[in-house]
Amino acid sequence: MIFHVRYYNKGCVVGAGHLKEGFWPSRVGFDFPRKALTLQKALNLPFTQALQTNDKMGIMRKLTIVYFLAALVFLAVSAGLVYRWPPVYDRLSWRIDFAWTYVRSLLNPIRALPTAKPEPQTIVLELPTETPAPTPTRTPAPTLQSTATLLPSPTALPAIISLPAPAWEKQDMNNCGPASLTMYLRFYGWQGDQQTVMEVVKPFREDRNVNVEELAYFVRTQAGWLNTQYRVGGDLDLLRRLVAAGIPVMVEESFYFEEPFWSGDDLWAAHYFLVTGYDLADKTFIGQDSFRGADQKVPETTLDQYWQAFNRVYILIYLPDQEETVKTILGPNWDMDFNRQHAMEVAQAETQKTPDNAFAWFNLGTNLTYFERYIEATDAYDKARLIGLPQRMLRYQFGPFIAYFHTGQMDDLLTLTEYALKVTPSSEEALLWYGWALYRQGKTSAAVESFQAALERNPTYQDAQYALDFVQTNQ
Repeated sequence: MIFHVRYYNKGCVVGAGHLKEGFWPSRVGFDFPRKALTLQKALNLPFTQALQTNDKMGIMRKLTIVYFLAALVFLAVSAGLVYRWPPVYDRLSWRIDFAWTYVRSLLNPIRALPTAKPEPQTIVLELPTETPAPTPTRTPAPTLQSTATLLPSPTALPAIISLPAPAWEKQDMNNCGPASLTMYLRFYGWQGDQQTVMEVVKPFREDRNVNVEELAYFVRTQAGWLNTQYRVGGDLDLLRRLVAAGIPVMVEESFYFEEPFWSGDDLWAAHYFLVTGYDLADKTFIGQDSFRGADQKVPETTLDQYWQAFNRVYILIYLPDQEETVKTILGPNWDMDFNRQHAMEVAQAETQKTPDNAFAWFNLGTNLTYFERYIEATDAYDKARLIGLPQRMLRYQFGPFIAYFHTGQMDDLLTLTEYALKVTPSSEEALLWYGWALYRQGKTSAAVESFQAALERNPTYQDAQYALDFVQTNQ
């Protein structure tokens, strides 16, 4: 008997021909008749039926593969939809982010924050004048002389104050700023939540930082029936006097993670804390912590130590009829320039008292930058970097970017912004100043890409929009 058969190689037709029963071709890969023979023997079928059965099985195998792939696609789409469901997303997103950060650090390890270049770098910046610009020169920073006005002695404070605690808001991932502001506004009867704040100041959920200017902007534009101010150089007695007057105070302070995000992680980060009370006898403050919980007691020495890392900045939100009270408590620090001068004097004194305190030197540089004393500021920042700053420092504070830019130290600016982006790739501030460094080096296209990336992270970032408009106009 002669059969017309098709030869298969791994499920694909590779030939056809006639075959006598009992004769099997020896070409490598033409195993279709052998499979038919196996079926014939196993199922006790006629040879022709075995061939047809084997053919159907090949089709079924192909269909099985198609069904399997379709199932995988379905499961992937379903998993994506389930992941985007808020209850699931809130629980898993930070874990995925944690894992991705760790993997990225293995490929590109994060070391200590870079120290300053060995030799000062100064260049002449291009200015819109025909007169050659002088090359900046470094002179030792002068010892600052205190010009503070003596304040009248405050009245005795109550031994214990505990203001009514607003409804506690558990923070979302990297969201202590909006969550703490939510609790602060709830103190005055506001009905929103951290999502409401995020939509304005943090449209990109992976944004790791919301600074005090952004929080104040939200209050002024979204809760205009309240007044807000922020100052630096605060102290523990000031906190007590404000709380005793019925005004909570929001401070930015150090925070330490419980587990590392990368190999060699120093665990340091920033956090907001809403102070709502104090106890003089216990030497503690009471506050609302969006991460740890409501009514947290913190030793005053710990609060001041953690607060120092952020120039002891504090945010005030109060009713309009409380403004005179706030002015009285702040005294001359109501004036922003005086307040910065005061903070600069505090930082200068701390660098002399504890010369190995990197935060004191950093604060000195930040306050000098406010007064556009950039060369002295970079000297202070250089000292802070030499002593050693936390790895995430440039995620939250950007004074060094400004100072190094204005002194023409583009190598330092590039080094610091590249490091900041390694630690926090989503930082719109680091992308902005990285772009300015590239622009100063003549790399206009790369600078534009960096400015655009900053705007992708935060479409409301006006500094990045200005930079983009400036560069595109002046090409």
